[in-house]
Amino acid sequence: MVFHTRRIVTGHDADGHAIVETDQKITAQQVPNDNVWFNKIWSTATSPADNADATDGAQRATGLTSDNGSVLRIVEMAPGHRSPMHRTQSLDYGIVLSGRVELELDQGATVSLNAGDVVVQRGTVHAWINPGPQPARLAFVLLAASALLVHGEPLQPTH
Repeated sequence: MVFHTRRIVTGHDADGHAIVETDQKITAQQVPNDNVWFNKIWSTATSPADNADATDGAQRATGLTSDNGSVLRIVEMAPGHRSPMHRTQSLDYGIVLSGRVELELDQGATVSLNAGDVVVQRGTVHAWINPGPQPARLAFVLLAASALLVHGEPLQPTH
């Protein structure tokens, strides 16, 4: 299930005119001991982002999230795959590109999502499930967020 994503990165020439700096295919990497592939397309180290930073955002060291910035990732899930229940300390925009997935929340509520559906994930405990016979592909933009306080205590990430 290895897949490639074409990535075009724009920038500026010495006179401030828009240019294409990179036009390449990036190969997804399988998550160790799992049947899911991640393809980190870009990340930022800060928010607001620094467009003068010449670092290739796909090569920047990050975890699932970036503590003070953002991460854009394409994920492909094999049929029957279920992620662990987890919480990230981030605001995530999840866009189903193809296939069908289910979002399960920590108390068992589930939402079925199809291609074109969008989820705004606000630091909740959740799992992703691909119930279909086909791979599912999703795009995720993860933005650094403050910890949510419940009864004065911060909810901790579990990733």
